[in-house]
Order: sequence, then C-alpha cells, then structure tokens
Amino acid sequence: MPIQILPARLANQIAAGEVVERPASVVKELVENSLDAGATRIEVDIEKGGAKLIRIRDNGGGIGKDELTLALSRHATSKVSSLADLEAILSLGFRGEALASISSVSRLVLTSRPAEQEQAWQAMAEGRDMAVQLQPASHPVGTTVEVSDLFFNTPARRRFMRTEKTEFGHIDEVLRRIALSRFDVGITLRHNGKPVRQYRAGTLPSQHDKRLAAVCGPAFVSSALKFDSDHHGLRLWGWLAPPSAARAQPDLQYTYVNGRMMRDKLLNHAVRQAYGDRLPAEGHGAFVLYLELDAHEVDVNVHPAKHEVRFHQARLVHDFIYQVLHQTLEDTHSVPPASAQEPDAGYEAEAYEPAPIAASPRYAPAGHGYGRGAEQPRHSGISQHGYGAERTHDSGITQGQWQGLDGLMTTLPASGASASAPVAASAADAQDNLPLLLERERFLVVLYRGRLWLCELNQASVWLNGRALLAAWQQGLTPQPLLLPIRLALPAEQQQALASHQALLTKLGLELKTGPGDTIILTRVPQPLRHADLARLFPELLARLEREDARQPEALCQWLAQQALADEAWNWRRATALWQQLGPELNEVPPDVMRPVEMEQQLNRWTHGD
Repeated sequence: MPIQILPARLANQIAAGEVVERPASVVKELVENSLDAGATRIEVDIEKGGAKLIRIRDNGGGIGKDELTLALSRHATSKVSSLADLEAILSLGFRGEALASISSVSRLVLTSRPAEQEQAWQAMAEGRDMAVQLQPASHPVGTTVEVSDLFFNTPARRRFMRTEKTEFGHIDEVLRRIALSRFDVGITLRHNGKPVRQYRAGTLPSQHDKRLAAVCGPAFVSSALKFDSDHHGLRLWGWLAPPSAARAQPDLQYTYVNGRMMRDKLLNHAVRQAYGDRLPAEGHGAFVLYLELDAHEVDVNVHPAKHEVRFHQARLVHDFIYQVLHQTLEDTHSVPPASAQEPDAGYEAEAYEPAPIAASPRYAPAGHGYGRGAEQPRHSGISQHGYGAERTHDSGITQGQWQGLDGLMTTLPASGASASAPVAASAADAQDNLPLLLERERFLVVLYRGRLWLCELNQASVWLNGRALLAAWQQGLTPQPLLLPIRLALPAEQQQALASHQALLTKLGLELKTGPGDTIILTRVPQPLRHADLARLFPELLARLEREDARQPEALCQWLAQQALADEAWNWRRATALWQQLGPELNEVPPDVMRPVEMEQQLNRWTHGD
C-alpha cells in the first residue's frame, strides 16, 4: 500500500479511539470544555447509560456563530495558540480533538450563544460525512452539546460497551471527580429523566465539607485530616484519612494537579510511602489531594487521555508530597510506626540531593526557584473534622512550668506600666518567655516579661508572612499563574490608576493584559491572591495605591498577607513553633497580634477582700 495522507473522516475516527473510550469519556471532555468556558452551572442528562443520549448544558461564555463550524474541526481550539502556551497549560482542554472526534462517531448537535450575540445558533454534524449544518436556535447565554447514538456508525466499538448500569456508573464516577475539582461550580446529573446527583456550588469551608461528604461519604469527612502546606511555589492541600480509617479497596483516592484530575504514579507512590507501615495488611488509604505549582513546571501533554503528567522536578515534588503527608500523619494521635521512613529510591526520578532541612516561611523570597533543596514545608493547617477533632487542652506544660505560675502573681507590673505592646526581652528574661496554654485552637497564652499575654495565632501568622514578603520586596514578588485568567471591567478612574501604578503592580507580582473595551485580564498574581476574590480585591488594591500611606512596601505586603488569612484550627506543636518564630520580632509586633491579659482588677479585688 503506498504512503498517503489519511482522509479527515478516517483521521477523526482514529483520534476518537483515544478520546472516546466510552460514554464517560464523552462526558469528561464536554464538562471540561464547560469549565474552561467559565461555567458556574452545568447540567448533565444521560439516557440509556449514555448510549442513546448525552446532553451537557452550561452557562459559560458560549461560542459565536462564525466559530461554530470551526469548533467541530479537528485541532481547532481557543486555548492555545503558540508553543509558549503549550509549555504552560492553564486550561483542562487544549488539543482541539474532542468535538471533532465525538462527532465522528455519533450524531452531534452544538447549540450556543455568547452574551454579545442576540441570536443563538446551532451546528449539527453526523458521523462519517462530518458535514456541518448551521441554523438559528433559541438558547440562553451558554452552550448545550447533545451527543446521540454513540458509536452508531462503528458497530465494533459499540459491542465493547457494557450494560446501561455499568456505563452510567462510570459517568457518575467521572462527575464525582470533577465535582471535587471545582467546589464553586454547581453540577446536576440526571439519568433517564430522573435526578441522581446535585452538587451545589459553594465557597465556604462548610459548603466544601458538604460536597466532600456527598462524594466521599460522611464517615470520611468525620475522620479525615485536613492539611494545607506550601514550599517554594509548591502547594499541597486536601484531606487524608488516618490509618484507622483504611479501606478494603482503593476506591476513595482522588488527586488533582492544578485542578486537573490525575491518576499519576508519582503521586500515588508518594502517598503510599507516607502511610508506610501504618496501614493494615490489605488496607488502602483514602485521600483527596490538590497539588498546585507553576504551570511551567509540569507537562500535561504526555498522555492521550490526560490522566498523567510529567514534572520537571519530579524528585522535589515527590519528596514534598511525602513530607507533608508523613508529617500530617505524625501529628495525629495514632501510634507511630516502629521506624519512620525517609524518602527512598522506590521512585525512579532524576538525581536530587536535598539540602539540610530547615524551617521556611510560608512565602519564600523571590529568587528561590525549584530544585534548590527540600526545606521542611511549613504546615498551615492540620485539623480533624467532627467527633475526631483534635483537642487543645493538652498544652504540653511541664510540671515545673505549672509551679512557676505561683510566682507569677508577685511579678505582675504596677498599674502604671505600659500594656500596649510587649517589649524586647533581655537574656535574663528568656527563662519566662514560655507558651503555656492553647485556647479555642486559636489563642496562645504565653508568659512573657513576667506577665500573661494572648497571642492571636492567625494574625501572628499573617504578620510573619507579611514580613517575609517585605524581605523579598526589592527583587519583586513572584507571580503565580491563575488556573483561569480573570477578566475585570474597570471604570475610567481605575483605568487611569492602573496606568499610573503599572510598575508597582508588576513589583507586586501582578501580570495583566488589556482586554476588549474597558476590561483587563489578570493572568498571574502573587501567591496570597491566587485563591482570593480578585473581582473584589483588585479594585480595592487600585484604590489603596492612590493613597500614599497605603502604597508603602510594608503596608502593601501586610495587606497581601492578610488576603490569605484562613480561620484555621491550631494544634500545640504548630502554635509553639509559631511562637518561636515570633521571638526575635516581639518588640515590633502590632497590638492585633499580642495583647496583655488584664488581671490587675481581679487581683485587687482578692487583695482587698471585695
């Protein structure tokens, strides 16, 4: 047979063999398209397990009339346009094969309307001839894709489909995974006209817990350990079941990399190694993990179905995940193993020699790139939900410290002493610079300079993070890519402020480009703003830059750190570690970090017998 170029119809059906494995594959591709289009509400209707009908409706940005036909062409996409885009993928889809491949093995109807278009239009393509027909339609802003009679023209593929119940089960599992990737998107699933799942959108932690319970079950939520840790541009957060909640099957294991659901060997190996000998024989861990890192540091274009990725610093990523999860398990009240494992050579990656472990601030100064050594990651929240919640009455106070409290009553300052802020301790004072109690998983009671103080741990953490940002100010803060760029409409006065303070915005780690009309598009922001409400905060930032006092470096860094404030529960280990970090800076902490415990009135009442 002579060498020849494949016909477009045949090429699309070959591509369909990779993209369209079964109905669940179609649902995954179409729902990810909806997410890339900015949808906040997605409805999925399935008939006969997807063999008869798959309908996906969203309220996303929509597709213009002039692009509908092109959207059904192979290798047509709005998500990448250059090699630079391919090296930093921020969207879920990017190859431009899904719609063309699906339409080559089904009867596909694509109806869409963008907000700027008064009339919706519909494109129809059917099987082998791939001819696209356009006609006007009635449709709200957004897109609906209907896929009918899947594999009607490829009987061999259709024979590989399983029962209706089995195929719908795969669809349900795909949507469970997607529901955990985007808590802010509402998803509804119906089968043969009957509602099966409804995942309500939410941004509050309590709403996240409800969705987690809907997907993973209440038992997982009540026992799971919540954690959040970052280190030099790597962030790992999520939920990890303790060894006591091991499962008989590996059926509750969800991992995500920059919002993309994964089944990655490196991630799984790091998790297994972190559990080590803690799991019972034949037991499997349960977890929901979210790994976030610079898009330039991960290649998502290595698997036909995009189930796996490749990390440029694979050993660094592996060891970071291991360290975070290992420490999370260590911080529980479970019995530790006979000997703690260290990262070994079980995972083959490029040679990587970790530097000596040391404490690091939450935000590393700019210029600390990947692969410069694996410092101990800072944990920014390890807690338990429900009845397994970590108790804080076990303060770790020694017997000698308790006895020392008796002498405290005679060392309180006179009523005229200043109580606005602590003063620097001398060497002689170091012996009473002690944390004593942890109250309400938020306040640390400390003995300092002969009196009691309350340290508000969340604000103390924010203040230290602001100081770390200020230390990196001269080099400029490191921008982090947004998973989805944010488009903002700015009035004329804010457009003027934008132009006036462009250099300062760049130093703050904010990268943006001009959009149509009076809009701008934020593409990169500093780490503290990655998960913030940018539509609200960016105009507020522009207003701050107009004020001389508010645009000073220290004020800006503290404001940025405040945006990452999370009302989290603290344990004794983390609270005392934070107090040690505060030690050298105690003469500078503001009143919202430390306040004295006013005991003078009560002491006077007892002294005078009132």
